[in-house]
Amino acid sequence: MKRVISATALVLSLFAAPAVFASDDEGVDAATQEKLTTQLVAEGYEVRQFKAEDGLIEVYVVKDGKMEELFFNAKLELVEHEEGDEG
Repeated sequence: MKRVISATALVLSLFAAPAVFASDDEGVDAATQEKLTTQLVAEGYEVRQFKAEDGLIEVYVVKDGKMEELFFNAKLELVEHEEGDEG
């Protein structure tokens, strides 16, 4: 009986693991979000979403009716800017 419970626990933990790792990759801590939001709002942006990807912080914003993606490094320096559709 113990082997069945252990095996079941192992299988369930394997399914849960990708979800845990995915949330760590996409998460941006609250202090960083607050700092960037304050900076971007002062520059006239409306902040929509944060995402961590490939070692950068990706911020989805709207300015003058246009959706944009801003990419910041760990020092919160803008390293890339992509313009999107009207939002």
